[in-house]
Amino acid sequence: MLLGKYLNKYYIKYWYLFLLGVLALIAVDYVCLYEPLFLGQIVDHLSEAGTSLDIDFIGRICLNLLGIAVVMFFGRMLWRYTLFNASQRIEAGMRREMFQKAERLSQNYYHSTKIGSIMSWFTTDLETIEEYTGFGTVQIVDSAFLGVLVIVKMLRFDWVMTLLVLIPMSLIILWGALVEKYMAERWQDRQDKYDKLYDFAQENFSGISVIKAFVKETSELHAFAKVARKNQEANINFVKVAVIFDTLIEIIIGAILALILGFGSWFTWAAISGDPVSIFGHVIELTPGGLITFIGYFDMLIWPMIALGSLVSMHGRARASLNRVNDFLDAPEDVKNPEDPVIPEKIKGSIEFKGLSFSYPSAEKNMILEDVSFKIEPGELIGIVGRVGSGKTTLMTLLLRLYNVKPGTVFVDGIDIMDMDVETLRENIAFVPQDNFLFSDTVRRNISLPRPDADMDTVVDAARFAEVKGDIEGFSEGFDTVTGERGVTLSGGQKQRISVARAYLKNAPIMVLDDSVSAVDVDTEERLLENIKRDRAGLTTIIIASRVSSVSRADRILVLKEGRLEAFDTPERLMDISPTYAKMVYLQELENEVKGGKS
Repeated sequence: MLLGKYLNKYYIKYWYLFLLGVLALIAVDYVCLYEPLFLGQIVDHLSEAGTSLDIDFIGRICLNLLGIAVVMFFGRMLWRYTLFNASQRIEAGMRREMFQKAERLSQNYYHSTKIGSIMSWFTTDLETIEEYTGFGTVQIVDSAFLGVLVIVKMLRFDWVMTLLVLIPMSLIILWGALVEKYMAERWQDRQDKYDKLYDFAQENFSGISVIKAFVKETSELHAFAKVARKNQEANINFVKVAVIFDTLIEIIIGAILALILGFGSWFTWAAISGDPVSIFGHVIELTPGGLITFIGYFDMLIWPMIALGSLVSMHGRARASLNRVNDFLDAPEDVKNPEDPVIPEKIKGSIEFKGLSFSYPSAEKNMILEDVSFKIEPGELIGIVGRVGSGKTTLMTLLLRLYNVKPGTVFVDGIDIMDMDVETLRENIAFVPQDNFLFSDTVRRNISLPRPDADMDTVVDAARFAEVKGDIEGFSEGFDTVTGERGVTLSGGQKQRISVARAYLKNAPIMVLDDSVSAVDVDTEERLLENIKRDRAGLTTIIIASRVSSVSRADRILVLKEGRLEAFDTPERLMDISPTYAKMVYLQELENEVKGGKS
C-alpha cells in the first residue's frame, strides 16, 4: 500500500469503500478456487464413464459453475465500483488540496518554480497515484490473498508438484525486489524531463506573438526538438526496463507451464499404466482430471504473480509521483496569518509606511526600497511617480502583503499589516495590476469578478466609471462578448479600463491603480481621472503612473528615486522640492509641444 501523510487521511475517509471492495474481491477470489476442481471432476468422470455418463452429476457441476459465474459477475461489479470510485475520490481530493495550497503560496514560490512543472504534478503525478490506489489495491489483494489460497490448494493437491512450480516462481519475487528501486529512479527521471517539456511548451505558447514578431519559429522548433528528444529518451529508458521486466516474467511463467505439462503428462501416464512415480517417498497418483485441476490452479496463480511484478513497477512510479506531490504540499507558506490575527470591523483607508526597506527573497542583496516613510490620510487621492525600477509597484504589492515585510513598517488604519488578517486586508483593497489580467470569459463576468451576484446596472455603472461602456456596447455581443485568453481579443486600453471597472465595482475603501491608464488617449484619461475624483470622493485612491498627467489631479504625489522617497507633497510644491518630478513635467510638456497638444 502507498502511504504518505497527505494520502493516509483519504484511506481513513473512504475506508468503507475500500472495505467493501476488498471483501468483494476476496469473495470472487475464493469462489474462483472451485472452478479448476469442478473442471477436473468433469474430465475424470468423462474419462472413466465412457458412454455411460451421469447426467445428474454433470448437471450439478454445471449448476455449481453457474453459481460461481454469478458470484464473480456481481462481485467484480462491486469491487470495481467501490475501489475505483475511492481512488478517483482520492485523486479529486488531493487535486483540490493542491489547488488550495497553490492559492496560499506566495509570489516568491512562483518566481522559483515554473508553472509547467506544477501542471505536471496536477495531471500525470495525480493520475499515477490514482492508478495505484485503485488498480494497485486490486493487485495487492490478488497477490496476497488469491496467491496464498492457490498455493495452499496446490500444496494440498500435491506438495511435490507444487514445490517444482514454486521454486522457479520465487525468481519473480526476487527479480521484482531488485528492479523496484531502479524503476522508481527511471520514472522520476521521466517525470523531470516531462516537466521541462511542459515548461518549454507553456512558455512558447504564452509568448507566441513575440516568437512570430522576431521570426524565431524555426529556432524555437529546433529548441523544442532537443527538449522533446530528452523526454523521449527518458521514456524509452523507462519502457526498456519495464519491457525487460515483463518479458522475463513471461519467460519464467512459460517455462513453468512447460515444466507442468512435461512432468504432469509423465506422472499421469505412469499412474494410468499402474506404475506411479515416487519422489521423496511420495507417490504421485495423478489422474487426467487432476492434471487439468493442477493446471487450472497454476493458471490462477499466473495473475497474482504478474500482478506482483506489475505492482513493483507501479509502486515505484506512484512513490516517485507522491514524493513530488508531497514536496509541493510541504512547500513553506511565506505569507500567512499570525496566530491571533486582527480583524478590523471597518477600514477607513489610512496608510502609513515607517522606515520600510525591502529586497526580494531571491535577491536579498539588491535593495528595492530603502528607508521609505510617509502617511496617507483616509480619502486622499495619491499619485506615485518615479523612473522605471524605482520601486513603485513593489511598494503597493507590499501594501497588499504579497510579500512579508518587517513588523512595524506598514500600517493600515494604524494596524500593522503583519498582525492583520490577510484576507481582510486584501478584501479592503481594490488592486489593478500592470498586466491587466482578464479571464477567458465574458466582459460582464470579468467586471463582476469581485461581486458575482452584481446586477447588470451595477456592471454598466462600473464600465461607465472606467470610460469603457461605449467600447463594450460596440462589441458584437456587448457585455456578453468573450474576451478570449488573457483578453486577447481586446486592445491594451480596453483591457486596462475593464480592469479598472472591475476594481471600481469592488467598492473597496482603498483602490490602487498600477499604471492602469498608460494605454489610453489623453482625453479618455482626463475623463477617467474626473470620474475617480468625483465617484471615489472620501475613499483612498492611489495611482501609480509613468507620466505626470495621470496624477495631475492628485491631492499629493509621492516621488520615488532609486528606491528612496525623494518627496511627498502637493503637485505645486513638488516643482520646487523634487528634481525628478520637475524633470518629468518638463519632458512631458516638451513632448506635448512637439505633438501640438496641450501643456
